Amino acid sequence: MHFFQIFSSNQPFTYLTILLLLTFIIFLTAWLKEPRRLFNGVLFTIFILTFGIWFTVLILATNLQILINIYIVVLAFLVTGIVLMVAFSWLFFLWNAYFVWRRESHTLSNLLTLFIGLALIVVWVIAILGPFKCAPDWLKALLYATPAVVLYLLLVAYNFLVNLALYQLVPRQYNQDYLIVLGAGLYNGETVSPLLASRINRAIQYAQKQVAKGHKMPKLIMSGGQGKDEKIPEAQAMKEYALARGIAPNDILCEDQSKNTYQNMLFSGKIAAKDYGNNNYRAKFFSNNYHIFRAALFARAAGLNANGVGSYTRFYFLPNAIVREFAGVLVMNKKRHLIIITLILLAFILLAFLTAMGLVKI
Repeated sequence: MHFFQIFSSNQPFTYLTILLLLTFIIFLTAWLKEPRRLFNGVLFTIFILTFGIWFTVLILATNLQILINIYIVVLAFLVTGIVLMVAFSWLFFLWNAYFVWRRESHTLSNLLTLFIGLALIVVWVIAILGPFKCAPDWLKALLYATPAVVLYLLLVAYNFLVNLALYQLVPRQYNQDYLIVLGAGLYNGETVSPLLASRINRAIQYAQKQVAKGHKMPKLIMSGGQGKDEKIPEAQAMKEYALARGIAPNDILCEDQSKNTYQNMLFSGKIAAKDYGNNNYRAKFFSNNYHIFRAALFARAAGLNANGVGSYTRFYFLPNAIVREFAGVLVMNKKRHLIIITLILLAFILLAFLTAMGLVKI
């Protein structure tokens, strides 16, 4: 069947196409207007699900058996791949933990993927052995609350990952007045670490590209206070690093009072406004690619009208870092998540009570 004949002979498909276009327009408008919102991930997922339904209907409406067979094979491979990925995710996390253990410091935060891998093994062992098969129905109802809460957290994690991926695609716009570089811990308390160097290098690269495009040189705001184990403020070490790479002293401003990402954004915004004369300046902030979305949420909370640009991070370091970022975003919205989790638990407690009374069977 010709592509345009499908529209003319299938009115429901036409409505589905209109719905697909609407979901795409709503997502794109919301994302371009404000990419620093978690709800964008929900809108994108709705669009992808609608596209999947639309594409499936389109393939079936063609009545071309070879095309339908190819679609079924591709879909089967996709579903099988997802199932295998979920089933053996514990292996991936343990593999990642091994590389992080070999190449990074043995801190608690660098062992997150190890803990997740071990937890997944425990879950699979419990699922296979089924130790609660003989438990009374009311107890089973209570135990079902755990996978329900885990499922909710997995959906929240999925939404975070979607937003993190989408945020990497935010338009660059090489016409900025200020480039804010977020600080990180110093090596030996006084030297820029490789991770922090990658952020500064990315900002310098951005500034040079902006100049190459015929725009003015933006000022770099080095943002980072002095930690308890640091000899000098991070901003000072960052400035010295930038000076050594050819950035003029007049093109560098320092914000050396911040203790966290929120203060990075708040204090840097005030410095930019004071230097510019008002709040109508244009700015970008720079951090590692895994960190820029959570940093963007802080920027929005601090009233800083700026989006982020991420620097490269080694692949083996990403899973552990992304887990930390997800935990950070989870804490930022802890009240909302606690309310939802509480409602889930109350629902299963009610189910257990009704089961114990013989009013419900499971």
